[in-house]
Amino acid sequence: MTALPSMERTRLPLPAVLARSRALVRPALAEAVGRLHPWVAEMAGYSFGWCEVGGAPAVASGGKGVRQALAVLGAEAAGAPGRAGVAAAVAVELVHTFSLLHDDIMDGDPTRRRRPTVWKAYGTGPAVLAGDALFALAVETLAAHPSGAGGVRLLSGALSELVRGQADDLLLATRPWTGPGRVRPDAYRAMAEAKTGSLLGCAAALGAALGGAPPATVGALDLAGRHLGVAFQVADDVLGIWGDPAVTGKPVHADLRERKKTFPVLAALDSPGPAARRLAVLLESGGDPGEAATLIEEAGGRTAALAEARRHLAAVESALAAVPLEAASAGELRSLLDFVVRRDL
Repeated sequence: MTALPSMERTRLPLPAVLARSRALVRPALAEAVGRLHPWVAEMAGYSFGWCEVGGAPAVASGGKGVRQALAVLGAEAAGAPGRAGVAAAVAVELVHTFSLLHDDIMDGDPTRRRRPTVWKAYGTGPAVLAGDALFALAVETLAAHPSGAGGVRLLSGALSELVRGQADDLLLATRPWTGPGRVRPDAYRAMAEAKTGSLLGCAAALGAALGGAPPATVGALDLAGRHLGVAFQVADDVLGIWGDPAVTGKPVHADLRERKKTFPVLAALDSPGPAARRLAVLLESGGDPGEAATLIEEAGGRTAALAEARRHLAAVESALAAVPLEAASAGELRSLLDFVVRRDL
């Protein structure tokens, strides 16, 4: 798990565990969404790729279902049956979708997975309402579980961190590229763990917790998910600059065009040498993204980002090795974690 492949490799096939987890979780997720107000349920169904605007059935990508698979495998790796992780998977998937609905509004993103975002399709107010409804439904789902009290505590803690990470992300975007107020890689790392890692950690830990796993196992799975979140975010940053548009669905140098403060950029700016200084001048002036990508690579930003992803993947492995896990499910879990970071690299 510690070596990332080159950017030229082709798309990896989805692991079978994702399909198995989706088949296990989908009925419970659909049943939960069906308890919502019909209009809100339609918006939720649209966000999951189940329907079009107006409710007509659709076959659209609703995401890979990584978090729900983590919940199912977390339960299984802790020795519980996969169905013990279903309530956890539903709750985490609902919270994840809630966060995407609100993030798209805050970021002004018009599309997600090659479709109009919910706020573009239905309006800002309705999208906020749908997000709020999904969050409330996630809490309700956990509260109804026999071990729900502990589950609600885990989920609410993760959500608090997610909000903190999102706040930091919005604030980092307002800070300068250079000078004493610039963003350092360690600040970005903390933001990524909170914004992305907290919910991935919660997903893996929540399934185990509802399945009756001991606290040490729950904690180790949570830690593994947090490190996975940082590795995922940094690998995604690499794709945002150098990824193949046919694979990522984004134009070449997309993140640079949007002037995002991603890890490769920050690592490059933090390095000594003329390339970093030229990059700083270019970013301050809003120069050519292609030239910026070249300077980031010359300053070591791409190399530093891949090394950062490898370091967190190694930490994932250390966390999983620290507690006894059911061998077959732990193997599937490792394959899934590896896929999440390597998915398009």
